[in-house]
Amino acid sequence: MTDSPPAPVVSRQTLLDTLDGLLQPGLFRDYGPNGLQVEGREPVRKLVSGVTASLALIDAAIAARADAILVHHGLFWRGQDGRVTGWMKRRLSRLLANEVNLFAYHLPLDAHPSLGNNAELARVLDIRLDEGDASRFGDQRLGFIGQRSMPSASALADDVSARLGRQVTLVAEPERAVRRIGLCTGGAQGYFEAAIAAGVDVFITGEISEPQAHYARECGVAYIACGHHASERFGVAAVGAHVAAQLGLEHEFIDIPNPA
Repeated sequence: MTDSPPAPVVSRQTLLDTLDGLLQPGLFRDYGPNGLQVEGREPVRKLVSGVTASLALIDAAIAARADAILVHHGLFWRGQDGRVTGWMKRRLSRLLANEVNLFAYHLPLDAHPSLGNNAELARVLDIRLDEGDASRFGDQRLGFIGQRSMPSASALADDVSARLGRQVTLVAEPERAVRRIGLCTGGAQGYFEAAIAAGVDVFITGEISEPQAHYARECGVAYIACGHHASERFGVAAVGAHVAAQLGLEHEFIDIPNPA
């Protein structure tokens, strides 16, 4: 009886080049650095993906013997306090002590046309995405438009709740039929006006703020907020699995529950 062969090994730079080639971070104006945020060991055999570089995810990845972590929400954001204290110290200490690489991609991961957060949420919700110039909207074209016929906004909201496993917030004329759907995951409530201008029947995102309820009622466009974390679980898992398969790495998606 022979032992199974060891997992393939790639360099940290090869993983970075592959992620950058797929997600094209140079095309975006973002709120923080995309790519390698914390340098760990050079050889990479196992990649763990998750939504946010929380201490819980970092500890779970270390327990899973990961060499690298890929997240949507990294550690560093424009305008934040630059001191390494408190939660930042704890997260960085774990990564550095265990030589685990941290890769983070924010807007590039939202925008990827087939593996990103919007594309993957559309797949989970059975929304057929449009193609061409009219299929995107909003700043940096981060909003996606697709089609799914439903008898009412309330029926769509119930279906989204069932598919994502959490209660959503719906602001709408509940019995109005919907077909043309705009979506932009996460905290994209600021994209609602652009979605209305694009002619959608309903807008799906993660969060809602006070003004959007009024816009929905006054403009007759339904608004569904399904949770920031819940709307962004799927893209990073898809990208992690794709890149790992391309490079022959072991991959595991670890979901750290978040009610937000």
